[in-house]
Amino acid sequence: MSVRGRGYAWVPPLVLLIAIVLLDWNTSGAFRVLSWTVLVPGFAAALCGVWATSVFAGLAIVAYVLFDSAWPHQYRIGLPDFILVAVGGVLAVLACVVRRRGERLRLHMEDVTETTRRTVLRQLPSGWAGLDHAAVYLAADAAARIGGDFYDIQPCPVGARVLVGDVQGKGLGAVEAAAALLGTFREAGYHEPDLAGVAECLEQRMLRHREHARALGRGDGDRFATAVLLGFPDDDPDIVKVVNFGHEPPLVVGPKGVRQLPPGDGLPLGLGDFAGPGLPPVRRAQMVPGETLLLCTDGVTEARDRSGAFYPLAAELARAVAVDPRTAEPDRLVDYVREGTLRHCGGRLGDDTTIFAVRRTATRLP
Repeated sequence: MSVRGRGYAWVPPLVLLIAIVLLDWNTSGAFRVLSWTVLVPGFAAALCGVWATSVFAGLAIVAYVLFDSAWPHQYRIGLPDFILVAVGGVLAVLACVVRRRGERLRLHMEDVTETTRRTVLRQLPSGWAGLDHAAVYLAADAAARIGGDFYDIQPCPVGARVLVGDVQGKGLGAVEAAAALLGTFREAGYHEPDLAGVAECLEQRMLRHREHARALGRGDGDRFATAVLLGFPDDDPDIVKVVNFGHEPPLVVGPKGVRQLPPGDGLPLGLGDFAGPGLPPVRRAQMVPGETLLLCTDGVTEARDRSGAFYPLAAELARAVAVDPRTAEPDRLVDYVREGTLRHCGGRLGDDTTIFAVRRTATRLP
């Protein structure tokens, strides 16, 4: 509890102590509440630090002795309740020690999780690779902060590449697979001259990752990942190239409305060996200035309300763009989809959620 950076967690226990003393002093001898001071260190243990809790435990004992002694002998509560207050103070201090240790451990785990998140989902500078972009990640488990969803932008000599995807499953195994795919994308996305070459590298990396998991005897040896790989070539600024690995097709959102790119006919990454030779084809889509590509994972497309109805993403976006064409801007678009998804499902996300919007900037940054 703090106000303008100053801690005031000691105020509620102090007020409680004063209230108990005043109540006891202003009641008859037949009704004594001084033993309620045992609540004071317990209250402090939930709000204050160890030293403050120890102080309140001492104050509770001192207040008990002084004010109980002030009454005539026949009205005194006596030794049994004194033992109660003293033992309650000791237990409150021990409980505070356990609470503070748990808080330190939680903060440490949050730091580790945040470091992992920044390593897997690196921060992207504004206008990176000549693209305006915005992204938001919402974990279904509020304490996890990171799961198997991934996204990145990689500049290359021929333009820019974008990867958005979702690893099947949850837990550290999904995070590990996402990190492996992103590492491959950041290298192949720069060095491979063709988008098909990047797609081949991603497929091979997922297969190798699965083989490694099987060799370790882990249960995630059959893991796969849906993904969309995009290419923004410099020599053709009105075209975007798309390779879809079993992912929801991107939506094109612009001042003139919302349209969906053709659905991908490829299998997810890691399952290409079931489809025979060949990977999903590289498709080309026309993009006009002001249009934004929106890519979402299952957390959006499978969000349900209380009646079980799915979130009508395309229809909602069409209405929003008709009212305000600026909704197609990446920042506004991501915020709108996030708020709409949470509102539709009542804040109960069934899966990790990534919302990623990207479009070309007016001028290509170096």
